[in-house]
Amino acid sequence: MKFFLLSDNIDTQMGLRLAGIEGVVLHERQEVLSTLENIIQRQDIGIVLMTTKLVKTCPDVISEMKLKLKKPLIVEIPDRHGSAKIGETIDAYVSEAIGVKL
Repeated sequence: MKFFLLSDNIDTQMGLRLAGIEGVVLHERQEVLSTLENIIQRQDIGIVLMTTKLVKTCPDVISEMKLKLKKPLIVEIPDRHGSAKIGETIDAYVSEAIGVKL
């Protein structure tokens, strides 16, 4: 199983490329959705890394995919500016899933 990166900037792509993770740089919602649909069909991809900015382009679709798909695992990573609050996002997912506010 491989990782695949969907990024909104070249810096993140280059950094992860040095670690051996292939990926693409996208900016528009439709680009993100079509690329994600293609990646989901690939049997060799086990984990999709997505920057926070790209997740925000289509949060409803990403959230649904995270809940329904067995594979690949979709993981949100902070963008290069580190302005996202990933912990709060995870708390919201868990709260929604179990029905208890954390």
